[in-house]
Amino acid sequence: MTAPENTNLAETFAELTKSDKEITSLTSSHFAKAASAERVNAAKAGLEANGFKVHLVNTRHDAFEAIKNLIPAGTSINNAHSTTLEEIGFITYIKGQTPWKNVHGEILAEKDPAKQAELRRTLGSTVDYYLTSVAAISETGHISHGDLSGSKVGGVAYGSANVIVVAGSNKIVKDEHEAWKRQQEFALPLESARVRIAYGLPASAITHYEVIRKANPFNANRIQIIIVNEALGY
Repeated sequence: MTAPENTNLAETFAELTKSDKEITSLTSSHFAKAASAERVNAAKAGLEANGFKVHLVNTRHDAFEAIKNLIPAGTSINNAHSTTLEEIGFITYIKGQTPWKNVHGEILAEKDPAKQAELRRTLGSTVDYYLTSVAAISETGHISHGDLSGSKVGGVAYGSANVIVVAGSNKIVKDEHEAWKRQQEFALPLESARVRIAYGLPASAITHYEVIRKANPFNANRIQIIIVNEALGY
């Protein structure tokens, strides 16, 4: 099937950098550009050396199809907020009928803030498959990301049975030092611009930051990483 269209265009990199004067300079950042084939291959080799299962695909449509093929029918899924997942059409797709139990929709349906937070902590963190992106993938084979509430880093680190990370090649960096630089100087300002639109807040913040350097030795295939040969998300 053709991947569904992203219905949240206002929060993409292209639109945010047009609409928010605080981040217009980021359009020229090298962190916004797709990586060379050489760097993509280096990151893939580094991840595999550290025990991660890696899928390299050419387009966002290929990434969408890869996810569908990786998740068995009947399993439960949840996702962190991810512009990347929106851009490949996955978020639009799971709003309709799918072969899986999408608990994210169930969580959002709860309008009481305290009850919704409890559902995120319990139901949302213990699904069969948790989907997200990350801020950076290093050529040394590490994945790095941060968030404000801790729900995203918690879901990736331990709670869910399986994790699928989808990242454009623009997320590839040299090492952990550059990964933090990308998170702080590029991803955070863009996320702050997004929350100004989505929630009317002045900015986001990184209160939790996670670096995963190796696959879990007791469950090596738990985290699978799809690298897409184009720029996606931020």
